[in-house]
Amino acid sequence: MELALPRHNPKPRARGITAMIDFGPDTFGWTGPAAIHDLIACAGAYIDYAKIYALNSLLMPETTVKMIVATYADAGIMTYSGGILFEYAWQRGALDEMLSLLERIGIPMLEISENYVTLDDDERLRLIERFQSHGFEVIYEFGRKNPEAAFTVQELGRLVADVTDAGVAHVIVEQSEIDMLDANAMRTLVRQDWFASLLIETDPYRFPQQHAEMLNLYGPEINLANVTPGQVLRLEGLRQGIGRAVNYRLMA
Repeated sequence: MELALPRHNPKPRARGITAMIDFGPDTFGWTGPAAIHDLIACAGAYIDYAKIYALNSLLMPETTVKMIVATYADAGIMTYSGGILFEYAWQRGALDEMLSLLERIGIPMLEISENYVTLDDDERLRLIERFQSHGFEVIYEFGRKNPEAAFTVQELGRLVADVTDAGVAHVIVEQSEIDMLDANAMRTLVRQDWFASLLIETDPYRFPQQHAEMLNLYGPEINLANVTPGQVLRLEGLRQGIGRAVNYRLMA
């Protein structure tokens, strides 16, 4: 009998997506041009997206970010800029400058979010169309960093329909919004036709317990975001039933 693990869905995947957050040099997993080569050698097959955290595209040297983006691209990993960069540029009326920056460093996708800003329905769709017309793919993040009340499944469903009709491939659900949901709402999510288009944000500080809970609730093919470089390989193990957090389900 062959000694091998179950095969993970090959890229490009529609389910079981892992969207990694690249914090740069950080305790969650040191990244940079050299370290990313090592990361990809170990876990590149399990990373679908890599988000350049917050304003790191401005904090780090532009040439360094360009090398990082190219390294991910060579490994078949789609890089996107975090929504905070969009919100920062939107507040300052500097969206053209943001697009120029992303073009220079070669990032092919950007995140629109409303963590601290508020867009009306028309403006949200106009922005999606505007960025797409410049050749960028768009990923949208639903939710606030400090929500005052839990969202409804119907509310999220309406937004998912609007943005996916506009060509957005995935909707990320902000971690703070997930934390507001009760158990019934969490179970209701998976029964929605559009659930497969969601990326559920996880909390890096609650690894591996929260991630295992998500896998147990939604199954190993759930799409997860906000996974740190240091968590990618172990998360793939959890998906396959390896680890105490999932009670070594692979052995059952």
